[in-house]
Amino acid sequence: MELTNRVKELRAKHGYTQNDLALAVDVTRQTIVALEKGSYIPSLLLAMKISRTFQLPIEEIFFMEGEK
Repeated sequence: MELTNRVKELRAKHGYTQNDLALAVDVTRQTIVALEKGSYIPSLLLAMKISRTFQLPIEEIFFMEGEK
């Protein structure tokens, strides 16, 4: 199974640049790039920060492939 996410979609919907989101959740822009590409699995803390930023439950942002 693979963890996938809606970070890119939600970031665009909220009008954030990759840098804006990186600053909001205290990571580098490169971390956001890797996350959106699916080559980086976030820590629970980062997932919670992203969840809080988009005001959505973690499960609506991150999910196992085939569970959406």
